[in-house]
Amino acid sequence: MPDKADLHILLANPRGFCAGVDRAIEIVEKALVKYGAPVYVRHEIVHNKFVVDRLRDMGAVFVDELDAVPDGVPVIFSAHGVPKSVPQDADQRALHYLDATCPLVSKVHREAERHHAEGKHILLIGHAGHPEVVGTMGQLPEGSMTLIETESDAQTVAVADPENIAFVTQTTLSLDDTAKMIAILQGRFPTISVPKKEDICYATTNRQHAVKMIAERADAILVLGAPNSSNSNRLVEVAKREGCAVSVLVERARDIDWSKLQNIKTLGITAGASAPEVLVEEVIDACRERYKVSVETITLTDENVTFKLPRELAS
Repeated sequence: MPDKADLHILLANPRGFCAGVDRAIEIVEKALVKYGAPVYVRHEIVHNKFVVDRLRDMGAVFVDELDAVPDGVPVIFSAHGVPKSVPQDADQRALHYLDATCPLVSKVHREAERHHAEGKHILLIGHAGHPEVVGTMGQLPEGSMTLIETESDAQTVAVADPENIAFVTQTTLSLDDTAKMIAILQGRFPTISVPKKEDICYATTNRQHAVKMIAERADAILVLGAPNSSNSNRLVEVAKREGCAVSVLVERARDIDWSKLQNIKTLGITAGASAPEVLVEEVIDACRERYKVSVETITLTDENVTFKLPRELAS
């Protein structure tokens, strides 16, 4: 049997779960303990099949809308946030609900409400159809907000009162792409109101900067994350933009196309904010089956952010 080739793994830190994801998952787990199964969850609690399947096995039932939730059982809203119509509908049906919206997404909701109360039209930088964008746009009456997806949108958007507008952003965007769109908007609308603090969250920011650090040295990069995970897809884009052309999103080890990794010496590995560490370890173990592996952790910063649970689950 031939000797295994050497493979040096660069492990990005931070990677994987952020505080908002930790909190959302813990809300489902504690609700199952407190109320017993089934506990219903509107939409995927976070964008990761492994996480959703594990919670489903524990007794969580995932549904698309509240009309699939029977009376008399708890329902949880996902970490991405929901339009205001959702809790209103739950109240009308007297459903007991828990809101697992990430506090940093809620911050964007409050910003949008504040700008709207001041009479401003709001430009939302984000991706159409993403649950977070649907939730943010659903905080205000229809027509109060315009979605900006591309630099072209930023260059061409027309508003009734250019002196009376503001912008907010989805929390999981590419830092570089968003900065370009913001620069265009500020160039066109010098008086546009800006967020008091960056809307793109600390976890998205840290993971993108960390992947830039490993992209400089890696022959290929694997990003652990779901196909519908915005922040995971952005990590792939960032890695490619930094010069690592072979940058691939995989859900777990069994999805790796090893033919794309032939003849590489250095492999970068990171994980989106909703991907659990067990899947990173699974990928490293799969590498060890094929290569003689050494692992080096490249640390940008150590995260210590935590978010409080809802009061009724905190004890």
